[in-house]
Amino acid sequence: AERPAPGVHPLASVHETAHLGKNVSVGPFATIGEDASIGDNSVLHPHAVVYRGAQIGADCILHSGCVIREYVVLGNDCVIQNNAVIGGDGFGYFFDGKRQQRIPHVGTVRFDSCVDIGANSTVDRATLGETSIGAGTKIDNLVMIGHNCQIGRHNVLCGQVGIAGSCTTGD
Repeated sequence: AERPAPGVHPLASVHETAHLGKNVSVGPFATIGEDASIGDNSVLHPHAVVYRGAQIGADCILHSGCVIREYVVLGNDCVIQNNAVIGGDGFGYFFDGKRQQRIPHVGTVRFDSCVDIGANSTVDRATLGETSIGAGTKIDNLVMIGHNCQIGRHNVLCGQVGIAGSCTTGD
């Protein structure tokens, strides 16, 4: 795939406390939040969003419209396709007798190296602790990984798979 030239487009928004490694490319309307870090040779295509405190490894590619939420950690050589959401709140509620109350999801998501995520897929943040995706795992389009899942190394999850919260797979 074609790689954009290194540099920050003038229409990008990069917080003054964010750290960008060497040869990073940040496209127009991409956003990098406070205290986020982007590893060497990584690419943020237009409209990619990296929230506060997220850590993106070296040689990662974040395609248009993807969202990497707060404090998510991506290892090296990860590819996140268009409109994927990594670290959104998990689906957690309890009924208090009158209505469904939200359970705060204050954990995170951690990817090892060489993880690929397909378009319009989601990986929910943990309620506590972390949702994790092992090295070399490939996740297709329209896949949903629930909160607190532990997906092993070199798994392949094909289109429209849903993994309920707190499930574990082997390597």
